[in-house]
Amino acid sequence: MDYVLLAFYILVSLAGLVSLVFGLPGTFVILGASVLYGWYGGFSEITVRVIIILVVLALAGELIEFLLGILGSKKYESSNRAIVGSIIFGIIGAVMGAPFFFGIGAVIGAFAGAFAGAILMELSQGKKMDEAIKSGWGAFLGRVAGTISKGAVGIAMIAITVLAVLRN
Repeated sequence: MDYVLLAFYILVSLAGLVSLVFGLPGTFVILGASVLYGWYGGFSEITVRVIIILVVLALAGELIEFLLGILGSKKYESSNRAIVGSIIFGIIGAVMGAPFFFGIGAVIGAFAGAFAGAILMELSQGKKMDEAIKSGWGAFLGRVAGTISKGAVGIAMIAITVLAVLRN
């Protein structure tokens, strides 16, 4: 076993996990790192079977995040425009917040951006402030639930890969 390669894999995969906060497809970063690790080892440790499981998990993680974001927003009667606004402003908030608090600002920025984006889009459509805030709250909750769920999937993907390597 090549411990330097395993350590590098873990670092790249952790970067993938962090990118989830920005609304980026970090599960695919983890998948890519796993495929490269498997390729390097001739797919002896990380087999094609493991790669297929990781592909399914990566796709499931993206779908779960997307659906939870929409469900959270729809539960609080957000418009489609507010949902799009929450996604766009969530990404903007994460990028703007990233330099603060050793990167933790990205998390705060992403959630605050989702909240503010939904509110702004609802207000731009003539909704009252209380309705807009309700919509923003739904977008915030959906974003939190989606990010946590996708993060759990990402952690599972890393664990599966590391266990496959350590088992051989």
